[in-house]
Amino acid sequence: MTSKNYLKLGHSVVLQHTIARVKLFQVEQIVHREGIILARADQIKALIQSHLQKDSEHFVTVALQLAASEARKGHSALANDIRNLIDSDKKNPMRVISISGDLDDLVQLKPTPNNFSSLVVSRDIKVKLKRIVREYFQSEKLAKHGLANRRKILLYGPPGTGKTMTAGVLAKKISRPLFVVQIDRLVTKYLGETSAKLRQIFTLIRERPGVYFFDEFDAIGSDRGGDDDVGEMRRVLNSLLQFIELDNSNNLIIAATNRVSSLDSALFRRFDDLLSYDKPERQEIELLIRNRLNVFATNYCFETLVKASENLSHAEITQACNDALKCAILENRNYVTQPIIESMLEDRSEMQNSIAI
Repeated sequence: MTSKNYLKLGHSVVLQHTIARVKLFQVEQIVHREGIILARADQIKALIQSHLQKDSEHFVTVALQLAASEARKGHSALANDIRNLIDSDKKNPMRVISISGDLDDLVQLKPTPNNFSSLVVSRDIKVKLKRIVREYFQSEKLAKHGLANRRKILLYGPPGTGKTMTAGVLAKKISRPLFVVQIDRLVTKYLGETSAKLRQIFTLIRERPGVYFFDEFDAIGSDRGGDDDVGEMRRVLNSLLQFIELDNSNNLIIAATNRVSSLDSALFRRFDDLLSYDKPERQEIELLIRNRLNVFATNYCFETLVKASENLSHAEITQACNDALKCAILENRNYVTQPIIESMLEDRSEMQNSIAI
C-alpha cells in the first residue's frame, strides 16, 4: 500500500472517530434532556395525583421540589413564582364576600372539613353523596344526552345530625369554596327588601363558582297556606321558587331544614335530590365515639355506651366525647375510661330531657 493510500486511510479513521464522538455527545445530550423531561413529567403526574386525592400537603411538597429543580436550572423567576403562589395560598384567610354595601356579611366563606371520616351518616346518605359528586364531574357527559347533574339538594332532619358538615364535605370533594347564606340577615321587615336580597344572592351564584348553603331554609320556604302566613312572605317564597327554578349555573345549591313539614310543597319539585337525616344508630354511635376520641379511645363495652346515647344527635355525642377528652387531659391521662365517657353521655341525655320538659 502506497503512502498516499495510508494517508487516506488515516484521514478516514480520524473522520469516523470524530463522527462517533459527535454522535455520542448528541446521545448524551438527548439522554440528559430526556432525563429532565422525565423528571418533570413525574413531578407533574405527582401534582395531579395529589390534587385528585385532595392531599394538599403532598401537593405543596411536590410543588416546592419542582421550584427547587427549576432554580437549579437557572430558572429563578419561575421558581420564585411557584414559591410565591404557595405562600399566598397559606396566607389566604377566611374572608367575607360582600355582594354590595347593603349586604355585608350576608354571604360568608367558610372553611371545609379536612377529615371526611368526621362525617358519620347512614349508608343511604353516603351513596347519594357519592352520586352527587360523580354526576358533578361527569356533567358534560350527561349534557350531551340532554341530562343535568344533581345540583339543587335539600337536606332535612333533626338538628345536629350532619347537614352542615355535609355541605362542607361536598364543597371539599368537588374543590369549590363553601358559601353560607346568613338567613337571619336575609329576612327583613321592610316591604320588598328580602326579595331584592334574594335576587342579589342568586346573581352571585350565577357569577361566582362555589357551593351555596342555605341553613334554616324554612325561614324563607314555609308553607304559603300556613296560619301565620303574611303577604310579604308569600311574595318572598314566590321569588325563591322562581330563582331556584331559573338557576342554570354549575354550582351546588344546598338547603337544610329541621322542620321539613313546614316547607311549601312547591319547593320539593325544585330540588334534584332529597336527603333525610336522623339520629345515629348503633354502628354510627360506635364510629362517632372512636373517631372523636381517636388515640384516647380504649376497649369499651359499647352496649352500655349505645344505651347512654339513646336519642342523642351526632353533635351531642361529639360534645360528650369532647367533655371526656378534656377530663382525661386535665387529669394527665392518655386515655378516656369507660366510666368517664359513659358519664358524659348520660349528662348530655339529662340536659336534652330537661330541655324537652
